[in-house]
Amino acid sequence: MIKHIVMWNVHGDTRDEKRDAATIIKTKFESLVGQISGMRTLEVGLDISRISYACDVVLYSEFEDDAALKRYAEHPAHAQVRADLEGLRIARHQVDYVC
Repeated sequence: MIKHIVMWNVHGDTRDEKRDAATIIKTKFESLVGQISGMRTLEVGLDISRISYACDVVLYSEFEDDAALKRYAEHPAHAQVRADLEGLRIARHQVDYVC
């Protein structure tokens, strides 16, 4: 199994703008659940700590294997989500690992 974790900081000049951007990201990524074969789990969390070094959004997902993660990366629905979110995400951190 492959775990795929991505964290973002989002664009926004105010706390409300950042919250709204984070909520859009959450909704868009959650719309992928059930669409991609081999994706076991996908959840999106919004930071509640509000500490200066925290990311605003985290995506946690699990895939059956490397091939499933590749299908996700190349899937048209995932590509559409990325396109829809262009400009909302300003920093990205990612970790993929086998467990």
